[in-house]
Amino acid sequence: MERRIFLAIFLSFLVVYAYQALFVPPQPAKPPDTPSSASQAPVSRQQELPASASPAGTQPALQETALVSEPAEREVVLDTPTVRAVFTNKGGRLTQWQLKNYPADASGRLVNLVPTQVPPDLPLPFSLRVDDEGLTPVLNNVLYRTTQTGTQVRFEYQNAAGLHVIKEFQLDPQLYLLAFSASVRRGDREFNPFVQWGPGLGDIGATSAGGSFFTGNYVQPPQAIFHTGEDVERIAAASIAQQPVHEGNFRFAGVDDHYFIAAAINPGAVRVEYRVVTLPGTAAPDSKRQLVVHTYRFAKPPANVKFYFGPKSFDVLKAVDAEFVRAIHYGIFAWLAVPLLGALKWIYGFVGNYGWAIIILTVLINLAIFPLRHKSVVSMRKMQALQPQLKAIQDRYADLKVTDPARQKMNTEIMNLYREKGVNPASGCVPMLLTLPVLFAFYSLLQQSIELRGAPFGLWIRDLSAPDPYFVTPLLMGATMFWQQKITPTTSDPAQQKIMMIMPLMLSVMFLWAPSGLVIYWFVSNLWAIGQQYFTNWLIGPPVVQAVRPPAERRVKNVGAGRTERAEKRS
Repeated sequence: MERRIFLAIFLSFLVVYAYQALFVPPQPAKPPDTPSSASQAPVSRQQELPASASPAGTQPALQETALVSEPAEREVVLDTPTVRAVFTNKGGRLTQWQLKNYPADASGRLVNLVPTQVPPDLPLPFSLRVDDEGLTPVLNNVLYRTTQTGTQVRFEYQNAAGLHVIKEFQLDPQLYLLAFSASVRRGDREFNPFVQWGPGLGDIGATSAGGSFFTGNYVQPPQAIFHTGEDVERIAAASIAQQPVHEGNFRFAGVDDHYFIAAAINPGAVRVEYRVVTLPGTAAPDSKRQLVVHTYRFAKPPANVKFYFGPKSFDVLKAVDAEFVRAIHYGIFAWLAVPLLGALKWIYGFVGNYGWAIIILTVLINLAIFPLRHKSVVSMRKMQALQPQLKAIQDRYADLKVTDPARQKMNTEIMNLYREKGVNPASGCVPMLLTLPVLFAFYSLLQQSIELRGAPFGLWIRDLSAPDPYFVTPLLMGATMFWQQKITPTTSDPAQQKIMMIMPLMLSVMFLWAPSGLVIYWFVSNLWAIGQQYFTNWLIGPPVVQAVRPPAERRVKNVGAGRTERAEKRS
């Protein structure tokens, strides 16, 4: 019975691992043919197409006499305690969105969620597109007059042809929220513009998802995400082309990666278009990255539409909208992962180190499930003691076919033996199965929570969300799993026991590239299980193997009719 438990646990984790592996989109060999081909060197997002490169028919519009404008391009910076936002008056668009509480690396450089080294033909966030093809380049290339007040900025442009454009941005002083309004008029005609959000979400998730097959399994690359009102839909980059357009009344809609998200919050009726672009990577000259471009079309011109552009931190998302927390993909055990996250952060408030917080919470979880594990081990020990008698019964009926009615007599003998010895064969499995939701919930918590991103533990482990650089903890985890497997009571035959010993090796390989915080949790759990096994062995004493009684002493009770001749000989 316990062999089935270990096999079930192993297969469950294998399914989780395989799901992550299969849904990581492959990196194409080269970017698709676009106006900026691979032969062109990557350029900064600050560079734009010159006027001479504008599409035919747009040149007269660009040369119209400006009535409300500015003479030169310049940057506008808005600062809050959480964000440093940089806009350009050329098109009134966002060029940088830096998160002050999230460094990109050990040097202290801040995370910038607006990608860098992107070809100029791709839009910057909050670029506008209208149904008039000749007007769209004007909206995104002319110089707007800028009016800044605190955390609010207003861009305005007007020319002699009657074009009047206003774009307004208001930053939330505490959250990663941006309220956006836009008005586009030409003469008596009012346009309802598309709001374009360029490639996202930046270089953090996209770069990490590249590289080897294994490292990508634990990092989610950029994908489409939206809340339909009933459920959260996530579409991997590889599947976006199958259905690039989605319409509805969304609670939120946008793009996310492993730790960050850009989304419109409660936008009402909206049409969202997605497409994938493959660009040169930033980590190495020959690397590639897949980013997702998305565009919004609202039912009417946007007025104070809220956009969230920041981390997938549970408390922050909850402060924005109660349903927004579902952007964090904790899976089917989210109902348990959320309180575990609260417990982890509470412990961190005392110890000030997420590595030690993981260890303490792991011990507390194992203390809580101690009675279930103890009951399971005791039941396994009883089953182990009955193995000689069970095997003797099974051997006497080994030559019978499965369809032979006489095999019912074997089952009756086995159940009578269980009743006589007071053993419940299910009592070894059920307690362990009850602990699986806790294990899976903690697994999802450690894998998805941004709190572990960049959190150091000590010594060589500088980031609990990254793999152990020297593979020390995965090897220790494999060793403890092997040790645990050796001392666990078993009712299987020696051949099956040898097969089960492969599990520690396979899991060790799988966890080599897992986040170190997750490996530490698994390692501490194994140590606790080993200690509890020795304690239980000391408490209940050594196993007492039941001797097989001589045939004359056997008594079979309540044996039904339908015996075959061979069954009569065995009675």
